[in-house]
Amino acid sequence: MKIYFDLHTHTTASGHAFSTFKENLEEAASKGLSALGMSDHAPAMPGSAQAIYFTNFKCFRPEVMGVRIYTGVEANIMDFKGNLDLDEAVLQKMDYVIASLHMPCIKPGTPKENTDALIGAMENPYVKIIGHPDDDRYPLEYERLIPAALKHRVALEVNNSSFNPRSGRQNAGKNVMKWLSIAKEYRLPVILGSDAHIYYDVGDMTEAVKMLKAAGYPPELVLNAREDGVQYVLNR
Repeated sequence: MKIYFDLHTHTTASGHAFSTFKENLEEAASKGLSALGMSDHAPAMPGSAQAIYFTNFKCFRPEVMGVRIYTGVEANIMDFKGNLDLDEAVLQKMDYVIASLHMPCIKPGTPKENTDALIGAMENPYVKIIGHPDDDRYPLEYERLIPAALKHRVALEVNNSSFNPRSGRQNAGKNVMKWLSIAKEYRLPVILGSDAHIYYDVGDMTEAVKMLKAAGYPPELVLNAREDGVQYVLNR
């Protein structure tokens, strides 16, 4: 499966990543990606950038080294209503917004509470992607989550880094297979993300693609597998 773009990447601005944007961009170009998104962690993540960082994306050229650049953020879900850690004034400046549950920002709740948090985030018009909905530390009710994603036109992410044996997320393989089986029935568009925290992981979707093949997921529903698939998750 050819991968055209990677929208889930981090730079040193995230506080716990190890490469610069230039290094990520060079890696994207070397791997033949047509587009790269930068999605550093929002301010509630310890050590990450402040809001002013995300308001200065006007300095980026639309294309560098033959790679189209999209500027985004991985916002932190802060409560079970789905509120985020950035104001609307900042979110509306982003090309796209990923919303995710992270341990430093919200303690896990019941499956219902965790699912309510994600659905609440989906109701935010700027949220286009739900990051790594695959962690047993945040059990989810996928039977509720999938139709909500379709309703709000939000892509669920198959996160390549979740399958790293050293990942803190638990039982991602089991959970991704479960939600992909439900999503296939709804014909939900999904997105792959490297979640790269160092340059050489940019564009690497190896394990995510294996999971899609094992689940028999229709390639036409994988947004990264077509160049115009990025349009599904861009802020309109």
